[in-house]
Amino acid sequence: MPLISLKTSVEIPENKREALLSELSKIVAESTGKPEQYVMAIIETADFMMGGHPSMAAFADVRGIGGINRETNAKISEKLCALLESRLSISPQRVYINFTDIPASNWGCNGSTFG
Repeated sequence: MPLISLKTSVEIPENKREALLSELSKIVAESTGKPEQYVMAIIETADFMMGGHPSMAAFADVRGIGGINRETNAKISEKLCALLESRLSISPQRVYINFTDIPASNWGCNGSTFG
């Protein structure tokens, strides 16, 4: 159920993309307490203008049914920013993260919804 969608200006080589997807998935699973088998992780490359400067940046959209709260969001923010800085050299100051708690009836999978 949890989803992390990452858009970044950094071109990620194919041989490093799967490892980064795995790390994103683990961060969300561990932070939300949800089984990793239900986590979806997405990476997309995009052009960014932030603070009037077109340089390296990232935007993450984190969604889930429950488990999205102040404590969880702080954990994800800390771990995600550290990951992006170490793996992609993106400064935490150039990372925005959006957190959305979705009602179970508004999340579908396998021909149905979760609520």
